[in-house]
This record gives sequence, structure tokens and C-alpha cells, in this order.
Amino acid sequence: MKARHTALAVLGLAASCSSGPDYRPPATLTSPATAPSLLEAAAPEYLTAEPPAQWWRLYEAPELDGLVDKAMRRNTDLRAALASLEAAEAGLRAIEVERTVQTGLSASTTYGQASADQVGASSALDPGPVFAWGQSVSYDFDLFGRIKRGIEAGTADVEVAHAALDLTRVNVAASVTGAYAAVCAAGNQIAVTNRSITLARNIVSVTQRRFRGGIAGINDVVRAKALLAQTEASLPVYVARQRAGLYFLATLVGDPPEAFPVAVAQCAVPPAIRDPIPVGDGASLLARRPDVRQAERRLAASVARIGVATSALYPSITLGGQVGIVATRSSDIVRDRAFRWGLGPLVQWTFPNTRAARAGIAESNALARERLALFDGTVLTALRETETSLSALARQLDTERSLRDARQEAAVAARNTERLYRGGVGQFIDTLDAERTLIQADAALAEATARVSDLQVRLFLALGGGWQDAPPLSETSLGEVTGERR
Repeated sequence: MKARHTALAVLGLAASCSSGPDYRPPATLTSPATAPSLLEAAAPEYLTAEPPAQWWRLYEAPELDGLVDKAMRRNTDLRAALASLEAAEAGLRAIEVERTVQTGLSASTTYGQASADQVGASSALDPGPVFAWGQSVSYDFDLFGRIKRGIEAGTADVEVAHAALDLTRVNVAASVTGAYAAVCAAGNQIAVTNRSITLARNIVSVTQRRFRGGIAGINDVVRAKALLAQTEASLPVYVARQRAGLYFLATLVGDPPEAFPVAVAQCAVPPAIRDPIPVGDGASLLARRPDVRQAERRLAASVARIGVATSALYPSITLGGQVGIVATRSSDIVRDRAFRWGLGPLVQWTFPNTRAARAGIAESNALARERLALFDGTVLTALRETETSLSALARQLDTERSLRDARQEAAVAARNTERLYRGGVGQFIDTLDAERTLIQADAALAEATARVSDLQVRLFLALGGGWQDAPPLSETSLGEVTGERR
């Protein structure tokens, strides 16, 4: 009975003792009083409602929805992140095994000469074969929480890998949407440039007719052709930008560049959300962003590893037993004389030489402080990126509205001067200047609209959504490189 009570006391001590500090999440994530606010979210362009998980659907573009879904299933960065998560999970399972009873089995056949002194013989032994078989069982009581803290650290490592996968999902969703918007914006700029080229060609045609009629001078023709050449020169830039976006889209969804989505190549209207955008608040932002979660879990793992290092200051007690046989003749294998067994605790302790253990504790503490600083930096970066994106988008919308008004005024002026010029009343320099102003206004408005689309995507990227409700991902198989079937 006394032995039983002693065993129960030891087990209770093992369950309750844990070396090192207990981890508590930073107050930034747990206390409403410390939750940050989003200053720029008060602008009329935004709503305090939570942004939807699949925010790209706000654009109401089915083609874009299909591309994001395809990328979420096949993107190579996502496949790599999933494999990294699976590796972390396997590592955790290996650590968790240490808290269970460990068993081992061994068998060997050797030839040699045993020590006579070891077995108590009076003369040297003859060489011969030795047949050995053994089975061992052991259990680590984990009195000071080395295994427990190791499991805590391994669990946090798995959560770090999961956050990394979610962060990759966020980046992939934003990359696909951004590439789609860039292709459509380039298509719009190509269309605007082609219209401007048509205007410039009309000016050249009218000017040449007036020159042949003796009304206009040769310099007017030269200036008109120069305007046409300048306008045509911008077209290849937009075409190259469109093709680059298409190739990027193809690789994002797991296809080779030449397999770019043909339907998207026809897009000439940049996607834009004209209604107020839901952005949530600061507390939901930090809870939503995977990089903040990743930094917090890395901090938790570092704190747990302080306990792993601290456990080296204390003894490790393992209860083990062995059974087996050792025989010099095969016929003796089944006899009692070859049987052996043993049972007893194994105590390991480096005391009093603890300098190495204390150095390990100091290193773990320093790494945890580093992780805490990195966590604080990640939170500040998340807030800065979001505030910057909110401000930049609001101001860009103001810029776009102004440029739209300017374009309308330039169009009116161009029509008036062209009518006067065709009627022989207006001056060529006025017409040329008005057409040049209209062409520049069209280009500036197209660029501003493209910038709006880009900043909206950047805002959603800063808000950290897109990883929720993700479709199942295609796993990477080694069959292609190993020839083995899964």
C-alpha cells in the first residue's frame, strides 16, 4: 500500500510540475482596453462592418472568382506551405510519443571471445558465437515538464506553420486579384490609347487637307504627326504590361505562362468597388491577420522552450525494464540458463555542473525576448500598412474624381476647338493643344483608375482576409520524381 501511495505521489508530481514560465498571450490580443483603433476607417469611403472572407467577390466578376478558386487549389506556394505544415505536424507527433511507454526489440548474432573476468572464469574463454535477444520497456516520468514543454513548443510550431499557410492564402488571393486588375487596367489603357491615336490621326488628316488647300503650313503637319507618334509610342508599354499580367495569372493558378486565361485578355474595364468598403476595426484586424497570429505562436513556442531548457537543471527519472536471452550455443536459447531480466529506475542529472544548462536557459530567454519584440513589430506593421492603405485609397479616389472632371472639360474644349478648326475659323495651335490636353487627360484618368484598383487590392491584403473558407488544396505527390504511387 505504501509503495502504491508513493507511485501515485510521483505520478501526481509529474503531472503538476513544469519547469520554466507559463505562457500568457500579449494583452494586445486579449484585452479590449488595449485594442488599437483604425483612424482612417472613419472616412466616408469605408464601413466599420467586417470585410467578407472572400472579399474578391465584392467585385462581382465571375471570371475573377474562378481564378482565385483555382489558385487556392493549385498554387505552388500553397502546396509548399501545406507540405511544411504536414512536416510540423509529423514533428509534433514524434514529440508526443515521448510521453507514452517506450518499447524496443533487439536481436543479434556475433562471433568473438568474451572476457573471463567478466563472467568469473578462472581461465581465458574459447571464442565462439553469441546469440542475444532482448526487449525493453521504459517510461519517462517527466517530473519537471521537459516533455510537456516540448509538446507545448511543438504545438505552437504547428500553429505557426498553419498561420504561414493562411498567410500564403492571403497573398495568393491578393496576387490573383491584383494581376487580374492589372490586366484589365492595361486593357483599359490600351483602349484609351487607341482612341487617342484615332484622335491624333484625325488631326493629321485634317491638317494635311488644309495644307494641300494652302490654308495650313507645313509646320502644322509636322506638329500633328509628332503628336500622333508620341501617342502611338505609349501603346507598346501597355501591351507589354497586359501580357506580363496574363503570364503572372497563369503561373499563380498553377499553369504554364502560355496557358493564360484567354477570356481575361479581353477585359478592358478595371475592377473597382464603388460602394463603401467594409474594413472592421483594429481588434478584428489583428485577429484576422495571419502574420500576427504567426508571430504570437512563435513567441509561445519560444517561451515553452525556456521550460525545456530549464528542465536540464533537474534530474530525469525513467523507469525501465528489460528481458532477453544471451547464449553461446543455439540449443541454449530456449533454456532458463540463457534468460536474463532487469527492472529499475534510471536517474540522469548533470548536477553540480550546470553551466551548460544555465547557458541554454539564457539563450532561450534571449530568443523569447527577440520573439516578443518581433511580435510587437508585426502588430505595428499591420496597423501601419492598414492605415496607409486606407489613406492612400481615399486620397486616390479624390484624385480619380478630379481627373474625371478634368477629362470631361478637356473633351468639351477639344470638341469646340476642332469644330472651329474644321470650319476654318480656329487656329491650329489651339486645336493641337486641345487635342493634346484631351489625350493627356484620358491617359491620366486611365492611370488613376488603374491605381484605384491596385490600392483596393492592397487594402484587402493589409486587412488580412482571404484565408477563411479556403477550398481543399491539391497535395504534392513525389510520384513524379520517385516513380512510386501514393
